[in-house]
Amino acid sequence: MHKRGPNYIAGLLLADLALTVLALHLATLVRLYLPYGVHLTPEYVSLPLVVYFMAAVVWLVVSAALAIYTSRRSQTEPDQIKAIISAVLLSNLSFAGLLYITYRDVPRLLYLYSLALQMSFLIGLRLAVYSWELLRYGRTRDTRVLIIGAGKVGQELAQRIDAQGHELTLVGFLDDDSARLGQVIVGCPVLGVNEQAPTIVAEHGIDEVFFALPMRAHRSLESLVSALQAMPVRVRVVPDFFDLAFFRATIEDFGGIPLIGLRDPAIAGVNRLIKRLLDLAVAALSLTLAAPLMLLIGLAIKLDSPGPVFFRQQRVGENGKLFTIFKFRSMKADAEACQQEAITVGEEDQVLHKRPDDPRVTRVGRILRHSSLDELPQLLNVLKGDMSLVGPRPELPWLVDHYETWQRKRFAVPPGITGWWQINGRSDRPMHLHTDDDLYYIQHYSPLMDLQILLRTIGAVLKGRGAY
Repeated sequence: MHKRGPNYIAGLLLADLALTVLALHLATLVRLYLPYGVHLTPEYVSLPLVVYFMAAVVWLVVSAALAIYTSRRSQTEPDQIKAIISAVLLSNLSFAGLLYITYRDVPRLLYLYSLALQMSFLIGLRLAVYSWELLRYGRTRDTRVLIIGAGKVGQELAQRIDAQGHELTLVGFLDDDSARLGQVIVGCPVLGVNEQAPTIVAEHGIDEVFFALPMRAHRSLESLVSALQAMPVRVRVVPDFFDLAFFRATIEDFGGIPLIGLRDPAIAGVNRLIKRLLDLAVAALSLTLAAPLMLLIGLAIKLDSPGPVFFRQQRVGENGKLFTIFKFRSMKADAEACQQEAITVGEEDQVLHKRPDDPRVTRVGRILRHSSLDELPQLLNVLKGDMSLVGPRPELPWLVDHYETWQRKRFAVPPGITGWWQINGRSDRPMHLHTDDDLYYIQHYSPLMDLQILLRTIGAVLKGRGAY
């Protein structure tokens, strides 16, 4: 497909803003002339300019939060349509709240007409642009990629290109290791040695060249880049930091020197702000509503077994920082001393630190665990900032001691009360095997994903699947 540059993105944003305002204006006319609802005269449907301005600002904020205008290779046309639907619904929900505290006289039918028109206009614009691109550029082929370096870094890059499955077509590799020449790696052939890059690029119609060489081979970059400079290809360098860098490593300019951040927060900027505001709002509201229930739970725990109401324990949080987690006590007071009784070993020596027949769990505790009510006090951790509503599991320090290096990447974001791992298996999955799900969440994070996980958590809790 045709590459979408900054001019395309700016034009699309301006068009969306214009269509959003137009939809609101047309909605006033539709409300006036369609024979539905109470008959209104023009003065009741006429909107002040500030309302149009509010609609535009709300769209700007929501589209920025959901990264609607971020150019991503992995985003297909159906993905874009889904993103637009989500953005329109969320922006109109926000717009409705704003109208409620400012201009309550706006007719409800007018608001619904505006939502429907905006949805139709913005989706129609995407379909029109897509059709125009098909006619103008065609889909004869995707971007053809050549990887220089068939080692660990090159193979990792090839696997990600293959998993992406959109727009990028890997033609093959180049590598100076004679043992790899003619071999097929990750489904693609090694076409020759590095110095043959200009010839291979010309013969195979390569659009982009990725250098994926180990650190010791980077001296050869200069001559190869110079050789490719006169050819119509884009050249990119993949640093050999896969064992150190995280998915969203940052790059900043420091006096002309590029600095790669390896331990920067994976969720930052506007997304971090939105996540924190959501945490504070939902946690505060939930604690207020749940206060009577929490008092009853505390009384039940006291009557059921001797010991404190709350269970406190150290857990590993963001960047490996230790914090104290709060839960309702669901076990006997001496549960920590009897921990080894509850630990079992599954297939392939996998440690299971939770089991359905744990002898330490009390009668009330079993009910609390099955309903996940024992986790209500973790809302206090959310308010403190030690945890988030959604995130990786807040793991025990002794379990983290068993982690491999790659598994520690899950500490790049705050741990959560619920998360991608919890809604896709919960406690019936053994220790360590949930790390892939946590890394998937971190790599694909968006505010919308948090909302989806929170909604799916309700279903998981109601089913009681894997909760014990």
